[in-house]
Amino acid sequence: MTTLILPVLPHRHTPEKNPLLAAFETPHQTPPFDQIQLTHYEPAFKQAIVEAQKEISAIATSRQQPDFENTMAALDQAGEKLNAISSIFFNLNSACTSEEMQQIAQKISPQLTEYSNSIYMNPDLFARVKKVYENKSQLQLTPEQNTLLEDTWKSFLKGGANLQGKAQKRFREISMELSQLGLKFEENTLAETNGFILHVTDQNDLSGLPEGVTEMAALTAKEKGMDGWLFTLHAPSYIPFLKYADKRELREKMYRAYASRGNRNNEYDNKEVIRKMTALRLEKAQLLGYDTYADYVLSDRMAQNTATVNTFLTQLLTASHPYALAEKEEVTEFAHQHGLKGELQRWDWAYYSNKLKQEKYALDDEMLKPYFQLENVQTGVFGLAHKLYGLNFKEVNDIPKYHEDVRTFEVYDTENQFLAILYIDFFPRESKSGGAWMTEFRGQHKKNKQDIRPLVSLVMNFTKPTDSKPSLLTFDEVTTFLHEFGHALHGMLSQCTYNSTGGTNVYRDFVELPSQIMENWALEKEWLDTWAVHYQTGEKIPQEYINKIREAANFQSGYQSDRQLSFGMVDMAWHTINIPYEGSIQAFETQAMAPTETFPPVDNSCFSTGFGHIFGGGYAAGYYSYKWAEVLDADAFSVFKEKGIFDPATATSFRKNILEKGGSEHPMVLYKRFRGQEPSIDALLERSGLKKHHSI
Repeated sequence: MTTLILPVLPHRHTPEKNPLLAAFETPHQTPPFDQIQLTHYEPAFKQAIVEAQKEISAIATSRQQPDFENTMAALDQAGEKLNAISSIFFNLNSACTSEEMQQIAQKISPQLTEYSNSIYMNPDLFARVKKVYENKSQLQLTPEQNTLLEDTWKSFLKGGANLQGKAQKRFREISMELSQLGLKFEENTLAETNGFILHVTDQNDLSGLPEGVTEMAALTAKEKGMDGWLFTLHAPSYIPFLKYADKRELREKMYRAYASRGNRNNEYDNKEVIRKMTALRLEKAQLLGYDTYADYVLSDRMAQNTATVNTFLTQLLTASHPYALAEKEEVTEFAHQHGLKGELQRWDWAYYSNKLKQEKYALDDEMLKPYFQLENVQTGVFGLAHKLYGLNFKEVNDIPKYHEDVRTFEVYDTENQFLAILYIDFFPRESKSGGAWMTEFRGQHKKNKQDIRPLVSLVMNFTKPTDSKPSLLTFDEVTTFLHEFGHALHGMLSQCTYNSTGGTNVYRDFVELPSQIMENWALEKEWLDTWAVHYQTGEKIPQEYINKIREAANFQSGYQSDRQLSFGMVDMAWHTINIPYEGSIQAFETQAMAPTETFPPVDNSCFSTGFGHIFGGGYAAGYYSYKWAEVLDADAFSVFKEKGIFDPATATSFRKNILEKGGSEHPMVLYKRFRGQEPSIDALLERSGLKKHHSI
C-alpha cells in the first residue's frame, strides 16, 4: 500500500516534499536518487514505519474470517513504501556510504528490527496466521501460495511468535542488538580496508608489477595529492600486488595489513563484535528451542541440519586435501628452485603459484587482460543472455543514478516486452564495500493483477581505466561478472506473484546455482569467440590462449577447494557453539580451520575479523552453500555440455524451471524438474579434476 500524501492547500506554507515518501515520478518508478538528500531518510523511515504498522494492525484486527488473501497475501504486500525506502538506503550504505549515512543506519536499524518484532509477536496476527495454516488442506492453494503460507508460518515461529513474557522481551533485545552489531562489523571492516596504504616512492620497489597496476597506483597517489605510487587493500590493487611484486618484504607488509583487518586492538577492532554476535545468535536460537544457531538457520535450508552440512564439507575435504598438500609441495619446491630462502609463507603463495602457472601453461593474467576489455566483456555477457534467453539491453540516461560511475539499462525480451531495469556499478571507491554483489531496489511481484518488474543492481570492484588504458579485466574478474550477472538473471526473469517468493528469495544454499552456473561459459571457446578481442588490434583471442585457459582451469583446484572449505568450516564452528565463547578469536579459528591448513600461522592475522559474509551479511551458518551450489551447478551444466552450451531447449528449461520460479516451490522440486534427478557430487569432482587419480 502506498503512503498517504496530503493534498497541498493554497495560501499556506508547506514543508519541503520528501521524495522518498512521494510516488516516484521517474521512468519505471525508479528511485529518484537525484532528489534524495541524507536529511530525507530519517523522517521518511519514521513515517513509513507508522504507515506500515497501520497496515499490519488492519490485518490483525480485521473482522473477516482469516483466509489466504486477507492474511497471507495482505501481509506479503504490507509495508511496501517502507521496503522501498529500506532497499534504497541499505543498498547505498553498502555501495556509496558516508559517516553520516552509517550513523543514520545505526539509528534506524533498531527501529526496523522493532517493527519486524512487532509483526511476529503480535498475538492477534499470529492467531490469524495459525488459523489459515491449520486449515491449509482445505484451501486448494497453488504451489506458490502453499510456499508463501509455509514460509510465513515458519517466519512467525522463528520470529518468536510462540514466546511469552520475559523470553519475548529478551528476543526483541537480542534482535535489535544483532542488527546494530552487523552494521558495526561492516563499518569497521570498511574503515580498516580504507585505513591502510602502501606508499611507494622508490621505482625499484615496483619490480615485477605490470604496467597497468603501477599506472593505477600512480593515479591513486595523484588523486590523494601524493607523489609516487599508492597501493591499497581494495581488490584491484591488493590482489595483483601479492601476485606480481618481486619485493618479498612489501608483499608481506600488504598481506599482514589485509589479514589483520579488525584485529588490531584499535577503535575498529571486530573481536568483541564477534564474541557478542555469536553469543547473541546462540541465545536467540536457544530461546526458540534449538541447540545451536546453525540448527536454527538450517531448519529451512536444502541441507536441513548441521550433520548434513558437516558430512558434506568433510566429504569434499577428503577429496581435495591430498591434492592441496601435493600442490603446496610443488609450489614450495618451485619457489626454492627460484631463489626462495626458508619456508614458503602465505604472502609467497600467489607470487610463486603464478610463476609456476606461467611455466606450466605459459598463461598469465597479463597475457589475457588485453582481450578482456570491460566494455567487450559486458557485450559478451549481455550477448550470452540474449543467446540463451532472448534478452536485449538498451542503455538509457534518463534514469536517476546514485553515483556518476553507475550505468543504467532497460531489459527487454524477444517480444520487446519490458522485463527489468539493470544498474551496473563497476569500480572501487572508498565509500563502497569490497567484493561484488547483486541486489534489488525493487523485486518482481504482482499487484492488482499488474506485473511489477524488478529494479536490479550489480555492484563490483573492478580495475579502473587509467589515462592510457581502458579497464582490462583479469580472468577472475570475468568470472565474477558472470557470477553476479547470474544472480541478476534470477531477479530479472522472475515470474512470481508475491514479494516473498520472487527472484532471489530462495533458500540460501540454492541462491548460488543461477550465479555459479554462469561461470562455466568462461571456459567455452564458443562463447569467448563471440566477443574476446584485443583492445588495440581487434584480433580474436588466440585459440592457444583458450586452450591454455581450459588446461589451467583446474590448476591448484585442490588448494582452492580447501580454501573455500576452510571458510565454510570456520562459519559452522562459530555457529555450532552451544555455550558463549569468550576465548581467543584466533585460537578458535585456528582450530576450526586446522583440517584444511597447509601453511604455518601468521601472527596477528585473523580471517574471522574480516569475514563480512557471516558477520555483516546473510551467510551465517550458510557459507557452505557456495560449495553446495557448486555441486548443483556442475551437475546442471553437464546438461548444457551434453546438448550444446547454447542449446535453446536446455536454456528454456533452465529459465522456466529455475530462473522464473524464484522461491515459489521447494528448490529440490524445481531442480529435479529441470534435471530429471537429484544432483550428484561426481560432476563437481570430475570438473575440478579431483575425481581421477593423478600425480602432480
